[in-house]
Amino acid sequence: MKIMVGGTFDPLHDGHRLLIKRAFDLATPEGKVIIGLTSDSFANRKTHPIHPYAERHQDLVEFIGSLRTITRWEIEELHDQYGSTLDADFDALVVSEETFPVGKNINQKRRERGKPCIEIHMIRCVLAEDGRWISSTRIWRGEIDIHGRLIQKDERKEDESDDMC
Repeated sequence: MKIMVGGTFDPLHDGHRLLIKRAFDLATPEGKVIIGLTSDSFANRKTHPIHPYAERHQDLVEFIGSLRTITRWEIEELHDQYGSTLDADFDALVVSEETFPVGKNINQKRRERGKPCIEIHMIRCVLAEDGRWISSTRIWRGEIDIHGRLIQKDERKEDESDDMC
């Protein structure tokens, strides 16, 4: 199977790792995984600082290397939320609870273009120690680390919290 997954992946946390692992599990050794990584200009829509594309790309390469997979894969740069998903021939998209609506929107747009719908595989967002989603925003705010462990209040930045993964 040819599987697609996308995101900013900054910092690369346990939720992202689960999302990517699921894509490789679905692809099987005979398949292929396409990972869409947001461009610097597209990623800058976030409310917190984002590492440069090259650093985020390298983090993904290192993580995929740690999976010791024989499945073929590539990273494509995303300039919008769709990337090549509207026109590419592929079998499935892996999304989180948070990005599931984007997956549904992709299928709607594919239908409008006369392309077949793709399977959408949703994973649950990974929970931190406090039972809330692990999210890049929470990590950047200093609430949790990339594994969802709480950071002591006196060590973290002052800011509001949200539950986006």
